[in-house]
Amino acid sequence: MKRIVILGAGESGTGAAILAQKKGFDVFVSDFSEIKEEYKKALDEHEIKWEDKQHTEELILNADEVVKSPGITDKSPIIKKLKEKGTHIISEIEFGGRYTNAKTICITGSNGKTTTTLLTYHILKSGGLNVGLAGNIGRSFAWQVAEENYDYYVLEISSFQLDNMYDFKADVAVLLNITPDHLDRYNYVMQNYVDAKFRIIQNQTEKDSFIYWADDPLIRAEVSKRDIRARKFLSH
Repeated sequence: MKRIVILGAGESGTGAAILAQKKGFDVFVSDFSEIKEEYKKALDEHEIKWEDKQHTEELILNADEVVKSPGITDKSPIIKKLKEKGTHIISEIEFGGRYTNAKTICITGSNGKTTTTLLTYHILKSGGLNVGLAGNIGRSFAWQVAEENYDYYVLEISSFQLDNMYDFKADVAVLLNITPDHLDRYNYVMQNYVDAKFRIIQNQTEKDSFIYWADDPLIRAEVSKRDIRARKFLSH
């Protein structure tokens, strides 16, 4: 049985653990901080083993794959040790995306993500579509994949989440803007942060759509030098 370790037991980690258990994995959850009571209760109800206020290495380093909370940096000692072992580390969005065929509208940007995500969700839901709201907002994407059956998801996605997404594909990718932010996570190199944001379009095909703000000079420059396969829609 494949062993999945979840690092971080907040909304995303708990949801990932519940989905992993439902899919038949050997699941263990570890949080270096104290887990909130609501998440302890959810994990206990699903009979998922967990620990908090520590990372027990012998229970983590034997993982076949790790789902990491976006709040945990690559500088974390446990992440460094997992990388030394070559353990595959992914985000909750990446994990959840493996188990749904729903269409995804994925929204990122330095500013305005939440407002745009909520508005998009409201429009689709008001239009009668069977749609879920998740990502960096609302209930965990993986948790909803485990327990709901939506046809569409509107996902607010941060650069931290995008960093550990590899095979996930947005059917519609929306990039609002890019301004200097979180540069401590990107070695104070702006291009690293820009590259993280542009992961929103990775794996897109000619059948997918990329919507971006063309008046943003950083976005405009990046679009001009990238081979983007998705249909492009400009906003001014």
